[in-house]
Amino acid sequence: MRKVILLIAAIMLAVMFTGCSKETSPEDRLSQYIKLWNAKKFDKMYGYLTDDAKQSITKEEFVNRYDKIYKDLEIDKLDVQFKKPEEEKKHKESANFPFSAKMDSAAGPIKFGHTAKLLKEKHGDEENWYIDWNQTYIFPELGKEDRLSYQSIPANRGSIMDRNGDMVAANGYALEIGVIPGQLGDKKKETIATLAKLLEMTEEHINKMLEAPWVKPDLLVPLKKISKDNLALQEKLFALDGVTSSKVNVREYPYGEAFSHLVGYVAPVTADDLKKLEGKGYTSSDLIGKRGLEQVLEERLRGENGVRISIKKKDGSEKLLAEKSVKDGEDVKLTIDVVLQQQIYDQMKGEAGAASAINPLTGETLALVSAPGFDPNAATLGFTKSQREEMANNPADPTLNRFKLKFAPGSVMKPITAAVGLSSDKISLDKAYTINEKRWQPNNSWGNYKVTRISDVKGQIDMEKALIYSDNIYFARVALDTGKDAFGEGLKKFGFEKELDYLYPLEPSTMGDIGKEITLADSGYGQGQIEMNILHLSAAYTPFVNKGNLIKPVLLADDKKSQVWSEGLITEEEAMALNGMLTKVVSDPRGSAHSAVIPNYPLAGKTGTAEIKAKQGEKGRELGWFVGYNPQSPNLLITMMIDNVQEKGGSKTAVSRVKNVFETRTKQ
Repeated sequence: MRKVILLIAAIMLAVMFTGCSKETSPEDRLSQYIKLWNAKKFDKMYGYLTDDAKQSITKEEFVNRYDKIYKDLEIDKLDVQFKKPEEEKKHKESANFPFSAKMDSAAGPIKFGHTAKLLKEKHGDEENWYIDWNQTYIFPELGKEDRLSYQSIPANRGSIMDRNGDMVAANGYALEIGVIPGQLGDKKKETIATLAKLLEMTEEHINKMLEAPWVKPDLLVPLKKISKDNLALQEKLFALDGVTSSKVNVREYPYGEAFSHLVGYVAPVTADDLKKLEGKGYTSSDLIGKRGLEQVLEERLRGENGVRISIKKKDGSEKLLAEKSVKDGEDVKLTIDVVLQQQIYDQMKGEAGAASAINPLTGETLALVSAPGFDPNAATLGFTKSQREEMANNPADPTLNRFKLKFAPGSVMKPITAAVGLSSDKISLDKAYTINEKRWQPNNSWGNYKVTRISDVKGQIDMEKALIYSDNIYFARVALDTGKDAFGEGLKKFGFEKELDYLYPLEPSTMGDIGKEITLADSGYGQGQIEMNILHLSAAYTPFVNKGNLIKPVLLADDKKSQVWSEGLITEEEAMALNGMLTKVVSDPRGSAHSAVIPNYPLAGKTGTAEIKAKQGEKGRELGWFVGYNPQSPNLLITMMIDNVQEKGGSKTAVSRVKNVFETRTKQ
């Protein structure tokens, strides 16, 4: 019996040993290899290669080649398939199996079929099946001496134009200055020194470029791009032996500084850009919007580059793998009027400030200006050292976009305060206060702090007089009588504390903390913690010419016009009354904006001087404001803020400039 048991055990062990030692089939080995391939585990794939295949390519070369090709071609959704035969055949030394591959690439889908050859080999002490790999496994048509070609066909960037089709950003050309080394002659050293000075480059940098391995005596070595309009510089450059130029495509900004903050500029994609935008089709040779609408509208303007992926054969022929057609960027038309934008900017030259102009009936933005500006053409070509230093040393900071920021509005806030008080039913159009003092506080409850007014008119001050004289005490009292809750809610209806749904991102206007009496009172005349962006301030005056409705500002020509942002902020009667009062602010000889009077041309508006200081009694920086419009034909409303006007006449600095714009337009 014992012998029988031992015999059975021996048989079972033999069966188990036979099962464990069963050879891996070539079908299983290919399946394992393809699984690694789909996972892009190229380092492990290399272990499946035959000895001959490994002789033709090292592991590092194998891995790097797959990595580079798949990265360069932006290979994604790789799907390699191998269907095992239903019946496994016995294979002695070699086996061949068909497989298929498909993948997405930068140029679109690529797919192919191929045959894998496996050989039985002994590696070390073990015998197994190995892939007889060659470069055709990457792509079947890829021969040993062939090369992959990736060609990017750049899309034309869309243009940005004003309401009349005038280009404010368009595709143009510049001159790329370079030298032909063989033509430098005996004065090479002197020429390079002069070039370095004219192009604001170092001699060392130029010499390094001339010593590059690819340089030949008769080849143009490009050094720097300059504007085609800089004729004076060109004359000096082309007088030098060996110096020449070629045309290169660039982005052009015909209106320069006047549109610099609104339109922005483009510049070469950086390494950081490529990292952030990975997978969006950008390459190191692309341009990208860096500021302004060039950046805001990047997706619409840039288009899609065409891509052609092919195999360049040794015999000169070409095998196309995939191709994506180029798609040019979209042209964008704005509501902006280039003439008005330029006129406003010209008036602001030499000052720091911001301005906006809208059609108060339709909400169309006609101008959006920040001064000083910079040269966007120089920015896209690359600022020179002297240009960067000049901007850095300018106390007005030409790189600061002021129209997107918020500022204390000062007395231009007063019509808004009046409207909020009227809408809350806390005051009426004929509301008057007895005001006899220059400085005021309620019931001696604020310690040493008092609201100060400029006017010394005494007696009953109603809303009309308060606007004409720009009386701080009157509007402080309106805010207090309205109360913090109603005042805050009223401001929110006017668009405070809300992100404006607008193409260009602007800082939202804010009211801050109006919970304390002093802050609430100061907010009534545009001080306290009240801050507004200049476009919102323009929009806040639209109820006075739209029967009490606040009109939403728009910037794109195809945006819907006359959108009501907030309906019925005041009644039609109240709107007409306030419109009349603002007309008298200009027309009345006592009005704070009387200097804006234009003969035979009606103008309404409001001045404002906002003080930026740490505490009462100190002398601080002042912002001069003016909002002006034609009350009888309200198709243009201009708001302007000039910074640092404390020694320049306060708000009159803005009044005179806005008046000049209106006067110029009446003569056109």
